[in-house]
Amino acid sequence: MTNKLVKEFKKPISGESVFIGPDVDEDIIIMALESSCDETACAIVKNGREVLANVVASQIKTHREFGGVVPEVAAREHLDAVNLIIEEAFEQSGLKPADITAIAATVGPGLVGSLLVGLNAAKALAVTYDKPFIGVNHLNAHVCANYIDTDLKPPMIALLVSGGHTQIIKVDDYLNQQIIGETIDDATGEAYDKVARLLGLPYPGGLNLDRMAPNGNPKAYKLPEAKVQGEFDFSFSGLKTAVLNLTRKLEKEHGAIPKEDVAASFQECITSTLFKKTVKAAEKYGIKQIVLGGGVAANSEIRKKFFALEDKGYKIFAPAMKYCTDNASMIASSAYFLANTMDSLEIEVFSRC
Repeated sequence: MTNKLVKEFKKPISGESVFIGPDVDEDIIIMALESSCDETACAIVKNGREVLANVVASQIKTHREFGGVVPEVAAREHLDAVNLIIEEAFEQSGLKPADITAIAATVGPGLVGSLLVGLNAAKALAVTYDKPFIGVNHLNAHVCANYIDTDLKPPMIALLVSGGHTQIIKVDDYLNQQIIGETIDDATGEAYDKVARLLGLPYPGGLNLDRMAPNGNPKAYKLPEAKVQGEFDFSFSGLKTAVLNLTRKLEKEHGAIPKEDVAASFQECITSTLFKKTVKAAEKYGIKQIVLGGGVAANSEIRKKFFALEDKGYKIFAPAMKYCTDNASMIASSAYFLANTMDSLEIEVFSRC
């Protein structure tokens, strides 16, 4: 097979060839594991779009008492959960290991100790059942989450917003994704969490700030939008500092912080910045499809702003809420569409891009 949307993988024991990709004529069923941060996830996905099983063991309750993710604790939680979620995924799907075409796992970026749990489990499954192994870049997978339960096809502009990354990505086709803009300091999720702590909100901070913001006035306080050199780059550290100074001033002058108004003003500032730069990129490249990805893509204001573009002729896609946060279905989809995939059992995890 010579089509660029088909890749040859080898079974690790028998050495037999297995062809995977959108242009393969037969059904491809991929089991995937994801353990990059604080969710242990296993999924089984057919042809990159149809989810047959999606199991997630969340660690939110565990990390809430620490106010954030503790890497060592996260790794231990993954070890406790990984075998259980694999068993549950097979039960949900009604399939057996023999029915699986390939095994995939997140290779990075993420917490090294956590990544190793999922990766080593996937490698063990691949060898045990003689299935090809596919390593996946976590960030590419967040974009591919938009393929699940849709007929979406490139080209498109993707806005990736998560706890550790903020990027604008030009997706020319399934294989080619070019980062055309990214944050030079804090990611969107980091900014949300830091501001949430300033307001005394519990973990997960970003989610709780998003819930509070609709109760406030988004025009109550004018917050700065950073000017950066890159046309589509972002900077949010100054915004975080501005909110810090604002809260100190309000508490000194009034003895209390109007949390709802501060939350609403912060959310309006940061989401407007994300929106304007992403739309500018779409206009520059003449692309009328925009997709959202990453945990912060679940944010209500981000979704509101972007889906309003459909009245202007844009096609907007965003994953279902359960596919915005870390999950294994997006890993399986990315493996199927061959987006930045690695096929060596010798591959090691990496913490940053």
